[in-house]
Amino acid sequence: MSPIRPLARAGLVALAALSLSACITVFPKTKDAQLYRFDGVAAVEGAAQPPATRVGVIRIRGGFNNAAASDRIMTVSGSQVSYLANSRWSEPAVTMFDEAVTRAFGKANGPVRLAARGEPGRAPYALRLDVERFEAVYDRGEKAAPDARVEVRMTLVRSSDRTVVKDLPIATHARAADNRVGAIVQAFDAAVGDALKQVVVATAEGATPTSD
Repeated sequence: MSPIRPLARAGLVALAALSLSACITVFPKTKDAQLYRFDGVAAVEGAAQPPATRVGVIRIRGGFNNAAASDRIMTVSGSQVSYLANSRWSEPAVTMFDEAVTRAFGKANGPVRLAARGEPGRAPYALRLDVERFEAVYDRGEKAAPDARVEVRMTLVRSSDRTVVKDLPIATHARAADNRVGAIVQAFDAAVGDALKQVVVATAEGATPTSD
């Protein structure tokens, strides 16, 4: 048998497959996810001008609830944990929270400032924030507006002797206006803003210039 015939037959099969691929979608169509973000700045109020002397505070890495740390928007109904369909954070929640912390201290213009890593000199204080809860809770039924709940453990340490100056649990919440994704995101934004306002105030209370 001539070797030319099997090669020709294989070529025809490949050509037919190529023709079919032009009119058949291999992967199923999916709806693009709507992206959302929070900034948590609205509730943080500061002085018009920062004081002449500000205490440096370095932010050290804390934890973030693993189930809520990604770009999925976490919800809880009883003992069931799920995520909003076709809706995601524009970045992982842990990343947006870190950015919100930086903005909150910057906007507050208070007696403390977040020191940048690697800047000359040692910051007198270190701040650790552990986000233990970050979820929308359907506590009034699955069709009612959920409650966005944020729980943060704040720990402020004096760098010179590692003394814990503040060890404070912060729990905030905000009820969504209705059971829509946009309203739920606004509730998260309010809860984050309230939590960060408390963090900024507590840090200013604990990080005093005379304690250095």
